[in-house]
Amino acid sequence: MTGQINPPATDPWKGFRGVMAGTLILEVIVVLLAFPIVARLGGGVTWASGLFLGVMTLIFIVASGKCGRQHALPVILGLQVVLIAGGVFHWSIAVIGVIFLCVWCYIGYIGRDVARRIEKGQLPSQQQ
Repeated sequence: MTGQINPPATDPWKGFRGVMAGTLILEVIVVLLAFPIVARLGGGVTWASGLFLGVMTLIFIVASGKCGRQHALPVILGLQVVLIAGGVFHWSIAVIGVIFLCVWCYIGYIGRDVARRIEKGQLPSQQQ
């Protein structure tokens, strides 16, 4: 039959979810590394800044396990906005948020590209 699009032989979303989870774990490490920066450059870690960084770290760890959900990417993008708002504690926290917001926007672009290629049957695993 012509015009029929074969489903991918392997699940391309499995790798995509792995990239998302790995990126979140990398972000956890970077946020944890913000503690000494805030402590040295920001006049010390206050209870508010320490609580904020700790809660964001835990949320990112939990989110890394939820990357398979359909709404994962919008939630992660929203978390980046919250991280940017953490700039009220120290500017370095906002910088981390901006950098990872750019990374997550690119990951979102890749996800849309993969979905488009699946729909058109252009993935290598869909070729005969």
